[in-house]
Formats: sequence, structure tokens, C-alpha cells
Amino acid sequence: MGLIQLIVLAIIQGITEFLPISSSAHLILAPLAVKDWQDQGPLIDIAAHVGSLGAVLLYFRTETAMLFRGGIDTLRFHASEDRKLFLFIAAATIPTLALAAVFVLLDLTSALRSPVVIGWVSIIFGGFLWHADRAPERKEGLDLMTWRDAMTIGVAQMCALVPGVSRSGVTITMARYLGWTRPEAARFSMLLAIPTILALGGFAGIEIAREGADASPASAAIVAVLSFLCAYAAIALLMRLTRKISFTPFVIYRVIFGVLLLVFGGSLTA
Repeated sequence: MGLIQLIVLAIIQGITEFLPISSSAHLILAPLAVKDWQDQGPLIDIAAHVGSLGAVLLYFRTETAMLFRGGIDTLRFHASEDRKLFLFIAAATIPTLALAAVFVLLDLTSALRSPVVIGWVSIIFGGFLWHADRAPERKEGLDLMTWRDAMTIGVAQMCALVPGVSRSGVTITMARYLGWTRPEAARFSMLLAIPTILALGGFAGIEIAREGADASPASAAIVAVLSFLCAYAAIALLMRLTRKISFTPFVIYRVIFGVLLLVFGGSLTA
């Protein structure tokens, strides 16, 4: 795998992982758009996700510390606000992991990687994001999170197993429907990414154990560092934008992206 492909994939992963535009869709389409590029393989996937994970852990270091303390409090059966947040994040992740296991067992993942499917999904869920973003803001502060909110957002996250939906996009959409402010909707979405990214890394690690790594450690290191830098910048940008503007620019991007795929998607797979 060439250096240019590694750099491009790392930048795509870093930028799109936390923006509501679907990182999986962009990573799937990159090798299709450039004919000489090969699929990046599980080791590069892990490296890209490790970089993204490091970025969210560092940016939300206060919340990360809360989750760590909450995990300890859970093991000690000690009631606390940290424990409540930890349990909310853990419980909201379970539906997606369960459905992901079903997808793997039934081998459904490859059937959903079509550019035409991604195009339609990008447009439709972009429309949901636009509609949800008009909902009145009633809740601000993670201390107001309830079990109903956490599980509803967690169930919505299941849709993100379809490339083009966007994990951050669909969780932000549901949080906005539930009345959360834009910054808090984005914050909870980012925190919910932590166990999801860890799970994806686990699945890729199993694949490496079965089939072996198809990239060098040096290549993986390059991808991890670049993904970290781009993801940190994307998170900082998104959190700043949520305090100033709506999610409409991302909706416009999703619609344009989807229309282009519907028009030119056939040529990518030809």
C-alpha cells in the first residue's frame, strides 16, 4: 500500500469519524474511486480507529475521567453521577453490538457497501438530521440524561451499521429529537463513540488473528498519528460550530454527496 493512500485514508478517517457525514461510506468509496488502490485491510483499520479514539479521549479528557471513575464505581457497586454516565454509555452501546454480531453471522455487511445504497442513505438520513435540528432545545448538561434518552439514542445508533448513515449523524439526530442542545448532542455522541471504536478494533483484531496482518507496523503508525491529528481538529471544529450554527452545512454536504453517488455510483463498481 502506497504512502499517498495511507495518508488519504488516515485523513478521511480522522475528519469524518466524528462529523455527521459517515466515515465508513468515505472509507469504502476511496479504494473504489482510485482503481490502483487496494482495500486497506484490518491492521490499517485498527490504526485509524486508534488514532480517532486517542483524539476523543484527549479532547474530552474530563468526561473520559468521569467514565473511568464510573467504571470503578460500577465494580464497587457505589452510586455516583460518574457511575450513571458510565452505565448510560455502556447500555446505549449494547444494541449496536448485538446487531453487528447478527450482520457478521448472516454476512450482510458486503451487501450494504453499494455506492447507490450509500447515496440514498446519505440523503435520507441527512433529511432526518435537518428535521431534527429544528426541534426546540430543552436539555443541556449530561447530568440531565435519563435512561430513556440513553437507550433511545443507543437504538438509533444501530442504523449506523449501514454505510452512509453516519454513527455521529444518527446519534446527534436522535439527541436533537429528544430536545438536547447541539453541543450536548454532539458531546454525548462523541462519548458514545469510545466503546464503539473499541469494539470495532476488537473485531479487526480477531480478523488479524485469523488471517494475519497485511500492512507493516510503520504504515500503521503513520495512519494512527495522522488520524489522531485530523480527528482532534474535526472534534474541535464540530464542538465550536455547534455553539454558533446549525447542522445544515453537513446536511447540504450529505445531499450533494448522495446525489453524486446516485449519478456516478455505477461507474465506481464497473
